[in-house]
Amino acid sequence: MPDPAGSEPQTVTATQPGTVTAQTAPSTQAAPSTPAATGDAVVNCVDLTLSFGQRAVLSDLQIPFGGGRVTAILGPTGSGKSTLLRTINRLNDKVTGYGHKGDVLLDGSSIWAQHVELMALRRKVGMLFQRPNPFPMSIMDNVVSGVRAHRMASRHGLKAIAQQRLTEVGLWDAVGDRLKDSPFRLSGGQQQLLCLARALAIEPQVLLLDEPTSSLDPVATESIEALIRTLVPQLTVVIVTHNLAQARRVSDRTVFLNQGRLVEHGDTQQVFEHPAEEETAHYVGGRFG
Repeated sequence: MPDPAGSEPQTVTATQPGTVTAQTAPSTQAAPSTPAATGDAVVNCVDLTLSFGQRAVLSDLQIPFGGGRVTAILGPTGSGKSTLLRTINRLNDKVTGYGHKGDVLLDGSSIWAQHVELMALRRKVGMLFQRPNPFPMSIMDNVVSGVRAHRMASRHGLKAIAQQRLTEVGLWDAVGDRLKDSPFRLSGGQQQLLCLARALAIEPQVLLLDEPTSSLDPVATESIEALIRTLVPQLTVVIVTHNLAQARRVSDRTVFLNQGRLVEHGDTQQVFEHPAEEETAHYVGGRFG
């Protein structure tokens, strides 16, 4: 049975990394605009540089992710968005050649501190990937797999948790009478909602979303976007998306990355309507490249 605390890259808490495209060392250009105050940051990237071999993917990042907010990470393909996201719950640790300098703080403590256990970290920092990948077990067992692994409830309480989380993501009416069925009989959108229910079942503090709707139809996309907005302020959400309209709809803050640099970080409305950097204006205005 797959380990709910560390499985494939379309699960809640993956440990098998996907293919990573390293970028050339960033060029020297104008410094990014100053980010917001970090006092309420749940996750804080401090002087963070990420590399594969000799090639830096992202350099000298200073990004506070405010608690109880949705932050969108934007940037062209290859700008390091997914690498940053995977770093926050240490999915890149075993990638050949991966290295980091600086730190990522979770509630003020380093995620790389010696006392940090990966399973405990990934309960606090859950992740949902681009393509749904349910575990090869029943619908109900998928939802409560992490709950079982973390011993969060008795056996008798598992069905109530499954019902709660499936209701939360809008799946209960469709699957409540067939919890023993295979999840692979569900549509792609339903499978992604199932994976999201599984992520929420372990009650994470932070939820990382890596293009969670890119392979879904508009109806499923709308359902997931609506759910994202209901998760805050109880959760801190970080979403990587190529969809500029989606970033505007769901996020409170926006981070723009390009060529290994943090270009701009600010309130979403400000970044889209009054960007501080010309580079950002070109990107959000569809004139990039």
